[in-house]
Amino acid sequence: MIRALALLSEEVIRCERCPRLREHCLEVARNKRRAYRDWTYWGLPVPSFGDPQARLLIVGLAPGAHGANRTGRIFTGDRSGDFLYRALFDTGFASQPRGVSAGDGLRLRDAYIAASVRCAPPGNKPLPDEFANCRPYLERELDLLQNIRVVVVLGKLASDTYLGILKDRGIIRGRAAFPFAHAAEHAIPGAPVLLASYHPSQQNTSTGRLTLDMLTSVFSRARTLIESRGDVLSRGF
Repeated sequence: MIRALALLSEEVIRCERCPRLREHCLEVARNKRRAYRDWTYWGLPVPSFGDPQARLLIVGLAPGAHGANRTGRIFTGDRSGDFLYRALFDTGFASQPRGVSAGDGLRLRDAYIAASVRCAPPGNKPLPDEFANCRPYLERELDLLQNIRVVVVLGKLASDTYLGILKDRGIIRGRAAFPFAHAAEHAIPGAPVLLASYHPSQQNTSTGRLTLDMLTSVFSRARTLIESRGDVLSRGF
């Protein structure tokens, strides 16, 4: 399983399915922000990151143009990542409270972070066909990560992507029964417990729509669910 996840990451890095996204990532890498002019930008699709034995799966939207598209590691190098890793550290899922580069020593414990789209999109808005092109990577990760008990979706688009997979697999009849709201919790027979959070985007965190305490409380709840009795949480995808 560990080898299969590594091979999948290599496949993601080589992906050329979405020309618009590939062009944008490379353009950002060429025209760097002044603050990062000494960086060599990653500029490639960004693989998932975390513990292959994880019981917690986190699904985000897409890499940040000057965050993961620069550093090569999901949620690393921007304010969204600073917010997320602080919450994960405070709840025992991360070894340190901040991620600045792929080689900074950060490790996830019992958690795995994936994205709905693996390339940084213009305006942080992937197109429907780009979601569709990338979804098979998440589907394969769901099959390979055999210990997942809780899925945390960051934002409604990530929620829609994940629930769409469950619908197409016949696990749920539709998404309407699982409305998105911050701290929403859904027990889904045949799947891990679903928890929702607003995305830790700068727009949400700078306006106070999402605070660190709000995000941390979601992962605290995930921790409680993960540590509860195994027969309460169903796995089967």
